Amino acid sequence: MKLRWRSSLTLRLALLFALLSTLILLGLGLFVGREVDAHFQEGDLEELHGKLALSRGIIATLPADGLPEALPARLGPALLGHPHLGLAVLDREGVPLFVGGSAVPKWLLRQPSAASDSAHPPAYTGNDPGQAPQRGILAQARTADGQSLQVAIAVDIEHHQRFIASFARSLAWALSLAILGNLLCAWLAARHGLAPLGHLLGLARRVSGERLHERLETAHLPTELQPLAHELNEMLARLEEAFARLAGAAADIAHELRTPLTVLITQTQVALSRARSAEEYREVLYSSLEEHERLSRMIGDMLFLAQAENGLMLPNWEAVDIGALLQSLTEFYGLLAEEQGVRLAVEGSATVEGDALMLRRALGNLVANAVRHTPAGETVRIRIAPKTAGSVRICVENPGAPIPAAQLERLFARFQRLDTAQPRPGETGTGLGLAITRSIVLAHGGEISAESSAGLTRFHIRLPSTRPPKVYVNNLASC
Repeated sequence: MKLRWRSSLTLRLALLFALLSTLILLGLGLFVGREVDAHFQEGDLEELHGKLALSRGIIATLPADGLPEALPARLGPALLGHPHLGLAVLDREGVPLFVGGSAVPKWLLRQPSAASDSAHPPAYTGNDPGQAPQRGILAQARTADGQSLQVAIAVDIEHHQRFIASFARSLAWALSLAILGNLLCAWLAARHGLAPLGHLLGLARRVSGERLHERLETAHLPTELQPLAHELNEMLARLEEAFARLAGAAADIAHELRTPLTVLITQTQVALSRARSAEEYREVLYSSLEEHERLSRMIGDMLFLAQAENGLMLPNWEAVDIGALLQSLTEFYGLLAEEQGVRLAVEGSATVEGDALMLRRALGNLVANAVRHTPAGETVRIRIAPKTAGSVRICVENPGAPIPAAQLERLFARFQRLDTAQPRPGETGTGLGLAITRSIVLAHGGEISAESSAGLTRFHIRLPSTRPPKVYVNNLASC
């Protein structure tokens, strides 16, 4: 079971914002603390270097013989008003000649002393056991007659450290309160910022099969959520269209299946209404067989379309000679064309990659359809254009009555039949032929279209000459 902080987007955003702001505040606190400490160090060094310069100037005016008597009188007043400051002057053997102010720490006297010409000797920080921390410098100085002495100056920094410790405690309290405030503000901001997601949730709750018309208003959504809302609206539009097609398909299928079933029931009832001869029963059985064959073809075609629409009808890719395939089709439909007084002509040749059986079925549907609607004495022409831009174009053209624009738009729909069509031998009569053709063309990554004008009807097919990337075929035949 996941923890709530992992499952709550609002809480996760609030914690992330609070963490980032806390890190920023901590960094700012450390920066301020270091700057305060650097400021104290700079002030201490300025004071130490100033006293060193004063001490050196006084020592440089005094001879070595009278130093023990002269130094207190000359250096003593320099320490007035500086109780936290200590100063000591030692000879070359380390014997104190003058000690004033607070005690100079012993650890400072063990440090290396800077040369007498060093104006800014380094400062050292430390403390003796039981003593307050101090910061000091140790440097050489010369008397009027050139004798070398050591000058040690130390300043008490305990009050600085107490201030920094107090500042750190105050900063910790301030940071703690700031963290809590940031967490609360971040939670409120995240909750308010994610409020538009509630609209998406509300839409998801409202959507059902009867309310697919619901859409999200994207104008008032944040910029980041507008693409998501747009895609959701597009998805709902596709679902609404799919539901409408499904409902239409169900109605069409029920209508198409009802006709042959009604014929079968009627024939059976008539046959059973009275005693009949064996020849009469045989005629009824032959008629029933025709209806059963029609039902079988219709069910097979609908199964093919269902598999194609769900990406289950995958081509068996191989090199297919379109010219040779069309020549075999003209031979197959030659007898039907001869009975109708129609001629078949094939022009051109090309090779594509595809499923030979599926392409034969698709093109066969077009040829049979063209023969069915061509007047006697006319010619059905099938042209294969030379390969261009990696694709092959096929055109099936037949003369005949023009197809109305309203029907042309739905020519590839299931169970779509032309009002001018008359059933002829060799035609399945299920109204699924063109829908199957379109599904096969799309499964091969191609395109199909139809036009009808000036007494000619043309079906144009474009097929890629090489195997295309994986094709997902959906919504092949709208209803």
